[in-house]
Amino acid sequence: MRLGIVIPVLLFVILGALFGALNAERITLDFYFAAFGMPKGAALLAALLLGWLLGGVVVWLARVTRLQRQLRESRRALREAQAVARPSDPA
Repeated sequence: MRLGIVIPVLLFVILGALFGALNAERITLDFYFAAFGMPKGAALLAALLLGWLLGGVVVWLARVTRLQRQLRESRRALREAQAVARPSDPA
């Protein structure tokens, strides 16, 4: 199982290094208030990673909020069902 994870990770690291080496030209990214010079391959990989992370966070937040709402509704329904099933104590 561990080898099944290590081999793809090493393959992607090698492909990423090869991609970076083939795109070694330096480019300047100007954000109006700051400018950064970096290799083209690193800029593309950073953009890919940032998009992947931001997309994952958005999907995770959307799913977590929906699941939390469903959990609250389920707990409320369980409390109501337990209250109906439990007979009142004669005092």
